[in-house]
Amino acid sequence: MSGVVAAFVALVSVAVLGYLVGWGGLLRASDELVLSRLAFFVATPALMFVTVSRADLGSLFSPVLLTQIVAVACVQLAYVLVARAVWRRDRRESTIGALAASYVNAGNLGIPISIYVLGDGALVAPILLFQILVLTPVSFLVLDKGARSARAVLLLPLRNPLTVASLLGLAFALTGTSLPVTFMRPIELLGGAAVPVALLAYGLSLYGSQRAPAAPEGGGVGKEVFLVILLKAFVQPGIAYLTARLALGLEGGDLLAATLFAALPTAQNIYVYAVTYDTGRRLARSAVLLTTGLSIPIMTAIGAALG
Repeated sequence: MSGVVAAFVALVSVAVLGYLVGWGGLLRASDELVLSRLAFFVATPALMFVTVSRADLGSLFSPVLLTQIVAVACVQLAYVLVARAVWRRDRRESTIGALAASYVNAGNLGIPISIYVLGDGALVAPILLFQILVLTPVSFLVLDKGARSARAVLLLPLRNPLTVASLLGLAFALTGTSLPVTFMRPIELLGGAAVPVALLAYGLSLYGSQRAPAAPEGGGVGKEVFLVILLKAFVQPGIAYLTARLALGLEGGDLLAATLFAALPTAQNIYVYAVTYDTGRRLARSAVLLTTGLSIPIMTAIGAALG
């Protein structure tokens, strides 16, 4: 068994444990929110600060990010063209669909893969920042339809602890400074809990999703769901691979990273956005659930082929 596949086995095992503790009644499906909030607001920001502050700046500004931007742009354009021209979806519905087809789960799943499969947690930081600092504000401007000022929307990422922690870590990396050991050790201790807690929450969410009622939104979205899954699970990693290999000449770990990050499933944030703006809820929920189920075997196959 290759090291990449072995790393995936370790990650999947912890996620399966999360599913089993839900199935066995040791934790309730609703406890997934507690674990997710612990990972999102405490453990993962600590991990991102430690990782980015000590990162090689070359890995932070690697060509891998460019492959993701190209893949995201192509996938979003393809979805919007079909949604607007064929299904006559409005601007807000098309935006949620485009996000569902391209916005990856760089936090709960991307960070564990970056650390345990690729061996460098800093690799995922630029993608995380790009999504939060660029994709999210632009999407909110479209979804809000002028309800908020541009300034208010652009400041929203600063309310995200992962963004703040990553930017602080980047500042330390750029200046070459570091915190005293007395302050770093508790942050490192908290960061060590990020991956297992996130994976347990991930597995518990899979169990809870089987018991949750369908999103209360009428209208069939079968074709849209099919298109989103096709674009997210297959087209996006394919474009990232071709861009990395043919356009940028990447090989080895960079090629693997570019393809794996693009194959990450739709982030849960997209369902939150859909609920907040009361549009595309069923599409967003189905995309998160189905791409999450498909992503592990797809990424494991990618790891076996390129690792």
